[in-house]
Amino acid sequence: MNRTIIRNARIINEGEVYQADIEIKGQFIARIEKNGISASKGIEVDAAGCFLMPGIIDDQVHFREPGLTHKAEIYTESRAALAGGVTSFMEMPNVEPKTTTLERLEEKMNIGAARSAVNYSFFMGTTKDNLEELKKVNPLNTCGVKIFMGSSTGDMLVDDEAVLDKIFSKIPVLIATHCENESRVKERLAEWIQRYGEDVPAAEHARIRDEEACLLSSSFARDLALKNNTRLHILHITTADELLLFRNDIPLARKRITSEVCVHHLHFTASDYATLGNLIKCNPAIKAAKHKEALWQALLDDRLDIIATDHAPHTLQEKKLPYTQSPSGLPLVQHSLQLMMNYVSQGKVSYEKVIDKMCHKPAECFQIDRRGYIREGHYADLVLVKPNAYSKVSEQNILYKCGWSPLNGMEFNHSIEKVWVNGVLGWDGGFTENYNPMRLIFNR
Repeated sequence: MNRTIIRNARIINEGEVYQADIEIKGQFIARIEKNGISASKGIEVDAAGCFLMPGIIDDQVHFREPGLTHKAEIYTESRAALAGGVTSFMEMPNVEPKTTTLERLEEKMNIGAARSAVNYSFFMGTTKDNLEELKKVNPLNTCGVKIFMGSSTGDMLVDDEAVLDKIFSKIPVLIATHCENESRVKERLAEWIQRYGEDVPAAEHARIRDEEACLLSSSFARDLALKNNTRLHILHITTADELLLFRNDIPLARKRITSEVCVHHLHFTASDYATLGNLIKCNPAIKAAKHKEALWQALLDDRLDIIATDHAPHTLQEKKLPYTQSPSGLPLVQHSLQLMMNYVSQGKVSYEKVIDKMCHKPAECFQIDRRGYIREGHYADLVLVKPNAYSKVSEQNILYKCGWSPLNGMEFNHSIEKVWVNGVLGWDGGFTENYNPMRLIFNR
Protein backbone atom coordinates (compact mmCIF):
# COMPACT_ATOMS: atom_id res chain seq x y z
CA MET A 1 0.00 0.00 0.00
CA ASN A 2 1.26 3.50 -0.90
CA ARG A 3 2.37 5.31 2.27
CA THR A 4 3.45 8.95 2.64
CA ILE A 5 4.19 11.05 5.70
CA ILE A 6 3.97 14.83 5.32
CA ARG A 7 5.91 16.44 8.14
CA ASN A 8 5.98 19.91 9.70
CA ALA A 9 3.14 21.34 7.64
CA ARG A 10 1.06 24.26 8.79
CA ILE A 11 -2.38 22.83 8.19
CA ILE A 12 -5.28 25.10 7.23
CA ASN A 13 -8.48 23.25 8.04
CA GLU A 14 -11.87 23.83 9.69
CA GLY A 15 -11.12 27.38 10.80
CA GLU A 16 -7.70 26.65 12.29
CA VAL A 17 -4.04 26.90 11.31
CA TYR A 18 -1.84 24.46 13.21
CA GLN A 19 1.30 22.37 12.72
CA ALA A 20 1.06 18.59 12.43
CA ASP A 21 2.26 15.52 10.57
CA ILE A 22 -0.07 13.65 8.25
CA GLU A 23 0.16 10.03 7.22
CA ILE A 24 -1.37 8.93 3.92
CA LYS A 25 -2.10 5.23 3.43
CA GLY A 26 -3.40 4.24 0.03
CA GLN A 27 -6.19 6.66 -0.92
CA PHE A 28 -6.87 7.95 2.57
CA ILE A 29 -5.59 10.16 5.36
CA ALA A 30 -4.69 7.61 8.03
CA ARG A 31 -3.37 9.83 10.84
CA ILE A 32 -3.03 13.48 11.84
CA GLU A 33 -0.62 14.00 14.73
CA LYS A 34 0.26 17.37 16.22
CA ASN A 35 3.07 15.71 18.20
CA GLY A 36 4.61 14.13 15.12
CA ILE A 37 4.58 10.66 13.58
CA SER A 38 7.51 8.34 14.28
CA ALA A 39 9.72 7.33 11.36
CA SER A 40 8.77 4.19 9.43
CA LYS A 41 8.76 2.86 5.89
CA GLY A 42 7.27 5.13 3.25
CA ILE A 43 7.81 8.38 1.40
CA GLU A 44 8.75 11.33 3.62
CA VAL A 45 7.88 14.92 2.65
CA ASP A 46 9.27 17.82 4.68
CA ALA A 47 6.64 20.56 4.43
CA ALA A 48 8.37 23.05 6.71
CA GLY A 49 7.50 26.62 5.78
CA CYS A 50 4.49 25.53 3.72
CA PHE A 51 0.74 25.36 4.21
CA LEU A 52 -1.15 22.10 3.71
CA MET A 53 -4.80 22.41 2.78
CA PRO A 54 -7.60 20.23 1.38
CA GLY A 55 -7.83 20.01 -2.39
CA ILE A 56 -9.96 22.70 -4.02
CA ILE A 57 -13.42 21.59 -5.19
CA ASP A 58 -14.60 23.65 -8.18
CA ASP A 59 -18.33 23.21 -8.60
CA GLN A 60 -18.59 24.93 -11.99
CA VAL A 61 -16.31 24.35 -14.97
CA HIS A 62 -16.72 23.94 -18.72
CA PHE A 63 -14.14 21.52 -20.11
CA ARG A 64 -15.78 21.42 -23.59
CA GLU A 65 -15.67 17.67 -24.20
CA PRO A 66 -17.25 16.13 -26.20
CA GLY A 67 -17.73 18.16 -29.34
CA LEU A 68 -15.89 21.41 -28.61
CA THR A 69 -12.40 20.07 -28.15
CA HIS A 70 -10.77 22.75 -30.28
CA LYS A 71 -11.30 24.93 -27.18
CA ALA A 72 -10.48 22.47 -24.39
CA GLU A 73 -10.51 18.81 -23.34
CA ILE A 74 -11.08 17.04 -20.07
CA TYR A 75 -7.44 15.88 -20.22
CA THR A 76 -5.91 19.34 -20.73
CA GLU A 77 -8.17 21.30 -18.39
CA SER A 78 -8.07 18.75 -15.56
CA ARG A 79 -4.27 18.89 -15.67
CA ALA A 80 -4.43 22.69 -15.48
CA ALA A 81 -6.79 22.27 -12.53
CA LEU A 82 -4.36 19.87 -10.83
CA ALA A 83 -1.49 22.34 -11.26
CA GLY A 84 -3.66 24.96 -9.54
CA GLY A 85 -4.56 22.79 -6.54
CA VAL A 86 -8.03 21.80 -7.77
CA THR A 87 -8.53 18.12 -6.98
CA SER A 88 -12.23 17.77 -7.86
CA PHE A 89 -14.47 19.42 -10.45
CA MET A 90 -18.12 19.43 -11.52
CA GLU A 91 -18.56 20.07 -15.21
CA MET A 92 -21.43 21.56 -17.18
CA PRO A 93 -23.68 19.97 -19.84
CA ASN A 94 -23.48 22.52 -22.70
CA VAL A 95 -21.21 20.42 -24.91
CA GLU A 96 -21.94 18.69 -28.22
CA PRO A 97 -24.03 16.58 -28.04
CA LYS A 98 -25.53 18.18 -24.96
CA THR A 99 -25.61 16.14 -21.76
CA THR A 100 -29.38 15.80 -21.56
CA THR A 101 -29.83 12.01 -21.35
CA LEU A 102 -28.51 9.44 -18.91
CA GLU A 103 -26.65 7.75 -21.76
CA ARG A 104 -24.74 10.93 -22.59
CA LEU A 105 -24.10 11.59 -18.90
CA GLU A 106 -22.49 8.17 -18.51
CA GLU A 107 -20.46 8.72 -21.69
CA LYS A 108 -18.95 11.82 -20.06
CA MET A 109 -18.33 9.93 -16.84
CA ASN A 110 -16.39 7.36 -18.88
CA ILE A 111 -14.30 10.11 -20.46
CA GLY A 112 -13.57 11.45 -16.99
CA ALA A 113 -12.48 8.02 -15.79
CA ALA A 114 -10.18 7.58 -18.78
CA ARG A 115 -8.74 11.07 -19.20
CA SER A 116 -9.12 13.23 -16.09
CA ALA A 117 -6.17 13.96 -13.81
CA VAL A 118 -8.46 14.79 -10.87
CA ASN A 119 -11.80 13.72 -9.38
CA TYR A 120 -14.85 14.46 -11.48
CA SER A 121 -18.59 14.73 -11.70
CA PHE A 122 -20.87 16.05 -14.43
CA PHE A 123 -24.17 17.88 -14.32
CA MET A 124 -27.18 16.58 -16.22
CA GLY A 125 -28.67 19.30 -18.43
CA THR A 126 -32.31 20.26 -18.72
CA THR A 127 -34.38 20.91 -21.80
CA LYS A 128 -38.01 21.83 -22.27
CA ASP A 129 -38.95 18.18 -22.67
CA ASN A 130 -36.51 15.85 -20.88
CA LEU A 131 -38.26 15.71 -17.49
CA GLU A 132 -38.53 11.91 -17.54
CA GLU A 133 -34.76 11.60 -18.04
CA LEU A 134 -34.11 14.08 -15.25
CA LYS A 135 -36.24 12.06 -12.83
CA LYS A 136 -33.92 9.08 -13.35
CA VAL A 137 -30.77 10.91 -12.23
CA ASN A 138 -29.12 9.09 -9.35
CA PRO A 139 -28.43 11.63 -6.56
CA LEU A 140 -25.76 9.34 -5.09
CA ASN A 141 -23.40 9.51 -8.07
CA THR A 142 -24.34 12.72 -9.92
CA CYS A 143 -23.61 16.22 -8.63
CA GLY A 144 -26.85 17.75 -9.87
CA VAL A 145 -29.07 19.04 -12.64
CA LYS A 146 -28.21 22.29 -14.43
CA ILE A 147 -30.85 24.70 -15.72
CA PHE A 148 -29.92 27.53 -18.05
CA MET A 149 -32.68 30.00 -17.16
CA GLY A 150 -30.90 32.47 -19.43
CA SER A 151 -27.82 32.78 -21.62
CA SER A 152 -28.30 29.68 -23.69
CA THR A 153 -29.87 28.72 -26.98
CA GLY A 154 -32.10 26.01 -28.36
CA ASP A 155 -33.32 23.24 -26.09
CA MET A 156 -31.02 24.11 -23.18
CA LEU A 157 -32.69 27.47 -22.55
CA VAL A 158 -35.55 26.74 -20.15
CA ASP A 159 -37.42 29.87 -19.09
CA ASP A 160 -41.04 28.74 -19.38
CA GLU A 161 -42.66 28.97 -15.94
CA ALA A 162 -44.85 25.88 -16.32
CA VAL A 163 -41.92 23.73 -17.44
CA LEU A 164 -39.68 25.05 -14.68
CA ASP A 165 -42.34 24.45 -12.05
CA LYS A 166 -42.53 20.78 -13.05
CA ILE A 167 -38.75 20.44 -12.93
CA PHE A 168 -38.46 22.17 -9.55
CA SER A 169 -41.21 19.99 -8.07
CA LYS A 170 -40.09 16.59 -9.34
CA ILE A 171 -36.28 16.43 -9.52
CA PRO A 172 -34.73 14.30 -6.72
CA VAL A 173 -31.34 16.00 -6.82
CA LEU A 174 -29.77 19.44 -6.35
CA ILE A 175 -30.69 21.94 -9.08
CA ALA A 176 -28.06 24.47 -10.13
CA THR A 177 -29.19 27.49 -12.14
CA HIS A 178 -27.72 30.11 -14.42
CA CYS A 179 -29.97 33.08 -13.74
CA GLU A 180 -30.40 35.91 -16.25
CA ASN A 181 -33.74 37.02 -17.63
CA GLU A 182 -33.51 36.13 -21.30
CA SER A 183 -36.25 38.48 -22.48
CA ARG A 184 -34.59 41.50 -20.92
CA VAL A 185 -31.16 40.53 -22.25
CA LYS A 186 -32.52 40.10 -25.79
CA GLU A 187 -34.34 43.41 -25.70
CA ARG A 188 -31.30 45.30 -24.47
CA LEU A 189 -28.96 43.58 -26.91
CA ALA A 190 -31.22 44.64 -29.79
CA GLU A 191 -31.09 48.25 -28.53
CA TRP A 192 -27.30 48.24 -28.35
CA ILE A 193 -26.90 46.66 -31.79
CA GLN A 194 -29.16 49.36 -33.21
CA ARG A 195 -26.90 51.94 -31.55
CA TYR A 196 -23.46 50.49 -32.37
CA GLY A 197 -23.91 47.80 -34.99
CA GLU A 198 -22.39 44.33 -34.52
CA ASP A 199 -19.19 45.59 -32.87
CA VAL A 200 -20.66 46.80 -29.58
CA PRO A 201 -17.95 48.08 -27.20
CA ALA A 202 -17.12 45.38 -24.66
CA ALA A 203 -17.81 47.77 -21.78
CA GLU A 204 -21.48 47.76 -22.76
CA HIS A 205 -21.75 44.08 -21.84
CA ALA A 206 -22.47 44.95 -18.21
CA ARG A 207 -25.28 47.26 -19.33
CA ILE A 208 -26.81 44.72 -21.69
CA ARG A 209 -26.70 41.95 -19.07
CA ASP A 210 -27.54 44.29 -16.23
CA GLU A 211 -28.54 44.04 -12.58
CA GLU A 212 -32.22 43.77 -13.36
CA ALA A 213 -31.72 40.84 -15.75
CA CYS A 214 -29.92 38.97 -12.95
CA LEU A 215 -32.33 39.85 -10.14
CA LEU A 216 -35.46 39.02 -12.15
CA SER A 217 -34.20 35.53 -12.86
CA SER A 218 -32.59 34.79 -9.48
CA SER A 219 -35.75 35.93 -7.67
CA PHE A 220 -37.85 33.74 -9.95
CA ALA A 221 -35.65 30.71 -9.20
CA ARG A 222 -35.76 31.43 -5.47
CA ASP A 223 -39.56 31.68 -5.50
CA LEU A 224 -39.89 28.40 -7.40
CA ALA A 225 -37.58 26.70 -4.91
CA LEU A 226 -39.51 28.04 -1.91
CA LYS A 227 -42.78 26.93 -3.46
CA ASN A 228 -41.56 23.39 -4.14
CA ASN A 229 -39.03 22.97 -1.30
CA THR A 230 -36.36 22.40 -3.95
CA ARG A 231 -32.67 22.07 -3.15
CA LEU A 232 -31.48 25.04 -5.24
CA HIS A 233 -27.94 26.29 -5.86
CA ILE A 234 -27.71 29.60 -7.75
CA LEU A 235 -24.46 29.91 -9.65
CA HIS A 236 -22.18 32.94 -10.22
CA ILE A 237 -23.94 35.74 -8.36
CA THR A 238 -22.76 39.12 -9.66
CA THR A 239 -24.88 41.89 -8.16
CA ALA A 240 -25.51 43.59 -4.84
CA ASP A 241 -29.20 43.44 -5.69
CA GLU A 242 -29.32 39.62 -5.54
CA LEU A 243 -27.65 39.30 -2.16
CA LEU A 244 -30.91 39.92 -0.30
CA LEU A 245 -32.07 36.53 -1.60
CA PHE A 246 -29.62 34.61 0.58
CA ARG A 247 -29.42 33.86 4.30
CA ASN A 248 -26.52 33.89 6.72
CA ASP A 249 -28.48 33.30 9.92
CA ILE A 250 -28.46 29.50 9.61
CA PRO A 251 -25.62 27.05 8.86
CA LEU A 252 -25.15 25.85 5.31
CA ALA A 253 -26.32 22.34 6.21
CA ARG A 254 -29.78 23.76 6.91
CA LYS A 255 -29.99 25.93 3.80
CA ARG A 256 -32.25 24.81 0.96
CA ILE A 257 -31.09 27.70 -1.24
CA THR A 258 -27.33 28.24 -1.60
CA SER A 259 -25.15 30.51 -3.69
CA GLU A 260 -21.83 30.77 -5.47
CA VAL A 261 -19.50 33.60 -6.42
CA CYS A 262 -16.75 33.27 -9.03
CA VAL A 263 -13.18 34.49 -8.73
CA HIS A 264 -13.42 36.82 -11.74
CA HIS A 265 -16.37 38.67 -10.22
CA LEU A 266 -14.33 39.13 -7.05
CA HIS A 267 -11.32 40.35 -9.03
CA PHE A 268 -12.36 42.35 -12.11
CA THR A 269 -14.73 45.30 -12.45
CA ALA A 270 -16.36 47.01 -15.41
CA SER A 271 -13.38 49.38 -15.64
CA ASP A 272 -11.25 46.44 -16.81
CA TYR A 273 -13.13 46.20 -20.12
CA ALA A 274 -11.06 49.19 -21.25
CA THR A 275 -7.89 47.08 -21.33
CA LEU A 276 -9.17 43.52 -21.63
CA GLY A 277 -12.25 43.98 -23.80
CA ASN A 278 -13.96 40.77 -24.86
CA LEU A 279 -11.33 38.70 -23.01
CA ILE A 280 -13.40 39.24 -19.86
CA LYS A 281 -16.77 39.02 -21.58
CA CYS A 282 -18.69 36.42 -19.59
CA ASN A 283 -22.24 35.64 -18.53
CA PRO A 284 -23.36 36.95 -16.10
CA ALA A 285 -21.30 40.02 -16.84
CA ILE A 286 -18.53 41.54 -14.76
CA LYS A 287 -20.14 44.68 -13.38
CA ALA A 288 -19.34 47.99 -11.63
CA ALA A 289 -17.00 48.19 -8.65
CA LYS A 290 -19.86 48.65 -6.17
CA HIS A 291 -21.05 45.14 -6.99
CA LYS A 292 -17.60 43.66 -6.50
CA GLU A 293 -17.39 45.20 -3.04
CA ALA A 294 -20.86 43.94 -2.15
CA LEU A 295 -19.88 40.43 -3.26
CA TRP A 296 -16.82 40.53 -1.05
CA GLN A 297 -18.88 41.58 1.95
CA ALA A 298 -21.43 38.84 1.33
CA LEU A 299 -18.66 36.28 0.97
CA LEU A 300 -17.19 37.29 4.30
CA ASP A 301 -20.54 37.27 6.11
CA ASP A 302 -21.62 33.92 4.57
CA ARG A 303 -24.51 35.01 2.39
CA LEU A 304 -22.37 33.65 -0.46
CA ASP A 305 -21.44 30.04 0.23
CA ILE A 306 -18.91 28.90 -2.38
CA ILE A 307 -16.07 30.32 -4.49
CA ALA A 308 -15.75 28.73 -7.95
CA THR A 309 -14.35 29.64 -11.37
CA ASP A 310 -16.93 28.98 -14.11
CA HIS A 311 -13.79 28.09 -16.13
CA ALA A 312 -15.00 28.52 -19.71
CA PRO A 313 -12.23 28.55 -22.35
CA HIS A 314 -12.54 29.75 -25.93
CA THR A 315 -9.79 30.19 -28.44
CA LEU A 316 -8.09 33.56 -28.57
CA GLN A 317 -9.23 33.92 -32.17
CA GLU A 318 -12.85 33.48 -31.09
CA LYS A 319 -12.51 36.02 -28.28
CA LYS A 320 -11.05 38.61 -30.67
CA LEU A 321 -14.14 38.55 -32.88
CA PRO A 322 -16.57 41.51 -32.79
CA TYR A 323 -18.75 41.68 -29.69
CA THR A 324 -21.82 39.91 -31.07
CA GLN A 325 -19.69 37.02 -32.37
CA SER A 326 -17.22 36.78 -29.49
CA PRO A 327 -18.30 33.99 -27.11
CA SER A 328 -18.68 34.56 -23.40
CA GLY A 329 -16.40 32.88 -20.89
CA LEU A 330 -12.82 32.93 -19.65
CA PRO A 331 -10.31 30.32 -18.43
CA LEU A 332 -9.45 30.47 -14.72
CA VAL A 333 -9.15 27.04 -13.09
CA GLN A 334 -5.33 26.96 -13.03
CA HIS A 335 -4.99 30.16 -11.00
CA SER A 336 -8.06 30.46 -8.77
CA LEU A 337 -6.33 29.40 -5.55
CA GLN A 338 -3.27 31.57 -6.17
CA LEU A 339 -5.52 34.53 -6.96
CA MET A 340 -7.35 34.13 -3.67
CA MET A 341 -4.04 33.76 -1.82
CA ASN A 342 -3.05 37.18 -3.18
CA TYR A 343 -6.15 38.59 -1.52
CA VAL A 344 -5.14 36.91 1.74
CA SER A 345 -1.80 38.74 1.52
CA GLN A 346 -3.67 42.01 0.99
CA GLY A 347 -5.69 41.44 4.15
CA LYS A 348 -8.96 41.17 2.24
CA VAL A 349 -9.73 37.64 3.46
CA SER A 350 -8.17 35.02 5.74
CA TYR A 351 -6.58 31.72 4.78
CA GLU A 352 -9.25 29.97 6.81
CA LYS A 353 -12.10 31.67 4.95
CA VAL A 354 -10.62 30.86 1.53
CA ILE A 355 -10.35 27.17 2.44
CA ASP A 356 -13.84 27.23 3.89
CA LYS A 357 -15.32 28.61 0.67
CA MET A 358 -13.23 26.62 -1.83
CA CYS A 359 -12.98 23.27 0.00
CA HIS A 360 -15.28 22.80 3.00
CA LYS A 361 -18.41 24.48 1.72
CA PRO A 362 -18.49 22.84 -1.75
CA ALA A 363 -18.15 19.46 -0.03
CA GLU A 364 -20.95 20.30 2.39
CA CYS A 365 -23.20 21.98 -0.18
CA PHE A 366 -23.10 18.98 -2.52
CA GLN A 367 -22.77 16.41 0.30
CA ILE A 368 -19.62 14.93 -1.25
CA ASP A 369 -18.40 11.73 0.34
CA ARG A 370 -15.22 12.21 2.47
CA ARG A 371 -13.70 15.17 0.65
CA GLY A 372 -13.11 18.86 1.27
CA TYR A 373 -11.56 18.45 4.73
CA ILE A 374 -8.33 17.18 6.25
CA ARG A 375 -9.71 14.43 8.46
CA GLU A 376 -8.66 10.92 9.31
CA GLY A 377 -10.55 8.53 7.05
CA HIS A 378 -11.10 11.13 4.32
CA TYR A 379 -9.63 10.81 0.85
CA ALA A 380 -6.12 12.25 0.68
CA ASP A 381 -6.85 15.18 -1.64
CA LEU A 382 -4.20 17.61 -0.43
CA VAL A 383 -2.40 20.73 -1.63
CA LEU A 384 0.96 21.98 -0.37
CA VAL A 385 1.34 25.73 -0.85
CA LYS A 386 4.46 27.80 -0.26
CA PRO A 387 3.97 31.44 0.78
CA ASN A 388 6.30 34.21 -0.37
CA ALA A 389 7.16 32.21 -3.49
CA TYR A 390 6.62 34.43 -6.48
CA SER A 391 5.60 33.59 -10.04
CA LYS A 392 4.08 35.41 -12.96
CA VAL A 393 1.41 34.21 -15.38
CA SER A 394 2.80 34.02 -18.91
CA GLU A 395 2.11 32.26 -22.17
CA GLN A 396 4.96 29.87 -21.30
CA ASN A 397 3.28 28.53 -18.15
CA ILE A 398 -0.43 28.67 -19.04
CA LEU A 399 -1.64 25.06 -19.25
CA TYR A 400 -5.08 25.53 -20.83
CA LYS A 401 -5.52 24.18 -24.33
CA CYS A 402 -6.66 27.66 -25.43
CA GLY A 403 -3.24 28.99 -24.38
CA TRP A 404 -4.29 32.31 -22.84
CA SER A 405 -5.49 33.77 -19.55
CA PRO A 406 -7.13 37.08 -18.59
CA LEU A 407 -4.60 37.09 -15.74
CA ASN A 408 -1.61 37.10 -18.11
CA GLY A 409 1.21 39.15 -16.56
CA MET A 410 -0.17 38.95 -13.03
CA GLU A 411 2.23 38.03 -10.22
CA PHE A 412 1.26 35.57 -7.49
CA ASN A 413 2.95 35.32 -4.11
CA HIS A 414 2.08 31.70 -3.26
CA SER A 415 3.23 28.69 -5.28
CA ILE A 416 1.50 25.33 -5.63
CA GLU A 417 4.28 22.94 -4.61
CA LYS A 418 2.60 19.53 -4.50
CA VAL A 419 -0.89 18.13 -5.07
CA TRP A 420 -2.14 14.69 -4.04
CA VAL A 421 -5.36 13.21 -5.46
CA ASN A 422 -6.62 10.14 -3.60
CA GLY A 423 -3.18 9.73 -2.07
CA VAL A 424 -1.28 9.88 -5.35
CA LEU A 425 1.17 12.74 -5.96
CA GLY A 426 0.07 14.17 -9.31
CA TRP A 427 1.79 17.57 -9.19
CA ASP A 428 5.29 18.05 -7.79
CA GLY A 429 6.28 21.39 -9.30
CA GLY A 430 5.43 19.66 -12.58
CA PHE A 431 3.28 16.75 -13.66
CA THR A 432 4.34 13.36 -12.28
CA GLU A 433 2.05 11.66 -14.82
CA ASN A 434 0.68 9.53 -11.96
CA TYR A 435 -3.05 10.10 -11.67
CA ASN A 436 -5.71 8.42 -9.58
CA PRO A 437 -9.01 10.19 -10.31
CA MET A 438 -12.33 8.98 -8.96
CA ARG A 439 -15.96 9.73 -9.73
CA LEU A 440 -17.37 11.81 -6.91
CA ILE A 441 -19.94 10.12 -4.68
CA PHE A 442 -22.57 12.04 -2.73
CA ASN A 443 -24.06 11.23 0.70
CA ARG A 444 -27.68 12.18 0.06
